[in-house]
Amino acid sequence: MSQPQPVPPEYPGSPAQPAAQQPIARPHHPEQPPAYPQTGPAPQYPQTGPAPQYPQTSPAPQYPESGPAPQHPQAPEPPQYPQTAAPPPYPSSTPAPAPPPYPQTTPPPYPQTAPPPHSPQAGATPPYPQAAAPPPAYPEAASAPPYPEAGFTPPYAQSTPAPEHPRPAPPLSPDDPAHPHHISTDHGRVHLSKDQRRTDATAVGNLLLHLPNFLCSLFVVALVSAFFGDFAFLVILVWLASGALVFHRPTESALARRLLRLRYPTPQERAKLEPVWRMVTARAGIEGRAYELWVEDSDSLNAVAAAGHIVGVTRFAMNQLPNGELAAVLAHELGHHVGGHAWSSLLGYWYALPGRVAWRLLKAFSGFVFKVSRAFGCFGVAFVVLFMGGIALATISTLYGLPLLLLGVPYALAAVGRRAELRADEHAAALGFAPMLAAVLDKLHQQEQRTAAELAARNGGTPVEEGALAKLLSSHPDYHTRLHHLQPYLQPGR
Repeated sequence: MSQPQPVPPEYPGSPAQPAAQQPIARPHHPEQPPAYPQTGPAPQYPQTGPAPQYPQTSPAPQYPESGPAPQHPQAPEPPQYPQTAAPPPYPSSTPAPAPPPYPQTTPPPYPQTAPPPHSPQAGATPPYPQAAAPPPAYPEAASAPPYPEAGFTPPYAQSTPAPEHPRPAPPLSPDDPAHPHHISTDHGRVHLSKDQRRTDATAVGNLLLHLPNFLCSLFVVALVSAFFGDFAFLVILVWLASGALVFHRPTESALARRLLRLRYPTPQERAKLEPVWRMVTARAGIEGRAYELWVEDSDSLNAVAAAGHIVGVTRFAMNQLPNGELAAVLAHELGHHVGGHAWSSLLGYWYALPGRVAWRLLKAFSGFVFKVSRAFGCFGVAFVVLFMGGIALATISTLYGLPLLLLGVPYALAAVGRRAELRADEHAAALGFAPMLAAVLDKLHQQEQRTAAELAARNGGTPVEEGALAKLLSSHPDYHTRLHHLQPYLQPGR
């Protein structure tokens, strides 16, 4: 775009004429140019404003040759270069010093195979940091870029895990088929044995030891029957025949409810007990329907064989034992029935009951008389002692010393009872339940230890030791004795 030419100023005193008609008179001075008489300011050009603005407002790009390396655009995660062993060669003849080593000797592989942005081109200064600049910071493990390999962890994010201690496996449920003492309740054809019941030596010994108690009870019944006159003999016969009630089902049920605190099982409990009971009776060749299953509401491990047809287990044994161990408990109680231990013990207890009642009444009367005699001083006490001693001496001499046997009967009965328990253990072991029965005995032993610990805590930390006479009166052998008698059945060859 052409600019307008400036018009020279007019000289003072000269007439105004057009520029085309009046020439400007300029004197010729070869040495110096003519001086213009102007004293005013210099002519103003049309454009006095600032320089035109160009469309681009951004600063001129900085090239790598004229300044420091261009700054890479900031990104959430800086790119990782595939190799750090040696920097790329610079175009200058003087090699640049090697950058400081990176913290990791083996950096993770770059996710993509394409070269990273701003790779150095030929003839240009690469955008790598100078030797004096610090090495690029690596990202944290939490913000590491995803890697194509599933489950791969970059080396700098790896840490040595703490060694894991092996945790014990949780105990198996009693109803779990994987339990070592779980057995199948399916059985084939049942072969019933010829003798459903028998009386072994233990049952016979139990009856013989109850003979002194029976004679004492007979004496008491004869004294009571004397009040009936002519019907005294009939009273004695009725008492002797009453022993048959031991095998009477309604009487057994009444004894189970009143004396043993048992109850009938619920449908759910029966569905769990009956398959195990059928399996036990099938192995023994016994008709299982001849017996009744009862349940005791107790949180202890126990079972009972009573009368002629009652088999009772506690709720704890039914719910907490595997079916194999429950079968061992039921087989043990079945051994009491098959051997005659249950009915002989109950029959002896029944015929000894009148003598027991008479002894308790006599003991209560003696205590009352002794308290009354203390009111009369030493003379009264001496009189009562002499009177009671005379009666006892007369009774012993009349019955030829038979009442003295009553002092040793409890200890003998306890010994027979311990033998009966060992026989029942052998019966269960012979049916193939020896390992299960050993496990049940171990649980019983632990239960006894917890009970002893509770008694010691109540006694101020002093353990309560059982006396020698108390051990002789125990109806069950100790854990070690029972386990010792099971050893022949626990051999691998059996």
